[in-house]
Amino acid sequence: MARKGAGGAPKNERIGRKRIGKLVSGRQALVVGAVCLAVLFLWPRLGTMGAKVPSSLAAVIVGMTMVPLFGMNVSTIGNLHTINAGLPELHVPQLSIDLLRDQLPNGITIAILAAIESLLSCVVADSMISSHHRCNMELVAQGVGNLGSVLFGGIPATGAIARTAANMKSGGRTPITGMMHALVLPAVLVFLMPYAALIPMPTIAAILLQVAYNMSGWRNFAHLCHTASKGAVATLLLTFTLTIVFDLVTAIAVGMLITVVLFMKMVSEETEVKGWKYYCDADSEVTHLRELPKSVRVYEINGPMFFGMTDRITDISVKEFTKYLIIRMRGVPSLDSSGMNALENLYDYCKENGVKLIFSHANEQPVKTMRRAGFVDLVGEEHFRPNIDDTITHARELITAEDAAKGAKAAA
Repeated sequence: MARKGAGGAPKNERIGRKRIGKLVSGRQALVVGAVCLAVLFLWPRLGTMGAKVPSSLAAVIVGMTMVPLFGMNVSTIGNLHTINAGLPELHVPQLSIDLLRDQLPNGITIAILAAIESLLSCVVADSMISSHHRCNMELVAQGVGNLGSVLFGGIPATGAIARTAANMKSGGRTPITGMMHALVLPAVLVFLMPYAALIPMPTIAAILLQVAYNMSGWRNFAHLCHTASKGAVATLLLTFTLTIVFDLVTAIAVGMLITVVLFMKMVSEETEVKGWKYYCDADSEVTHLRELPKSVRVYEINGPMFFGMTDRITDISVKEFTKYLIIRMRGVPSLDSSGMNALENLYDYCKENGVKLIFSHANEQPVKTMRRAGFVDLVGEEHFRPNIDDTITHARELITAEDAAKGAKAAA
């Protein structure tokens, strides 16, 4: 026998009505979402009107019209959230050394992740319109915007991938679209918030679903899985999984860390240190010969010199009769502190074996690093030559001068 509740109706009957109401509301929300989704995909095919009026705006108007027109029980923004018209008030933050000390680590973390996400948003936009963004301008604008936001009670914001993709799909191509976006949002806050409260949530869901599909790039995803290296595919799948299981911030952090490690591994593998082949060597493939004195040995370094390849410097060796070691660095674009330390160890090794170092064609950045470390003064400015032919001539002159000095000493 069914019990009666406080309202007089049997409790089971009231529960049944509530379930039916939820079922009807859910079906009506599904209908609104499906209609709005259809508008989003079909609107661009309407010719001139479809090209001038964004499909997302058309879907919003259709959704706002359907719900009151057919008396649908569908949640809207106003039902779920409190809407207050007007601009936020200015709040000057109270700064202190203690607050700075406590929040500095959090601020650095948020700044790094926000910068990465904003630049990722730029990459997505570039791929959609075949353009190229300005990294520095993007980050400076983001910083200035966040400084202004906090004065009005805002929180740190990044370049929104979803809204950027929606902007591109609606025809936005220049910075003017971002400026218009910034102007329209305050106008909505001041004048249109009562109307924004009428937007059905299924309409918002339909718009986000279309945006997610447009920016998903599933064709590129499948193509990369078939053509990219195993390391790249593993990074892609891991980042994709972390985005679904956790969030985008976690996925970006882990993905960037793995990418950096793989990049360093790839660069270190491409960097090589090799000695010249001599005509008397077995299976020599030298096609352009240069005459070298017996006491001169030449090694070439190709690729950036950083901590991932410093162990390869130890492959350089000298013979008992070697007096001058030429390091050809025309293929070295950059040199870091670890690479500099490896060269200093090489200098010590040569000094122990009575060998003098001569550098050929060192590029601008490596030379600056060596000057800053005092290595140029240690080796001698005259031992840095512009090209290999001049370097060999310089070594030959040093040998001639040394032989002449020995001859004069013997004669005396």
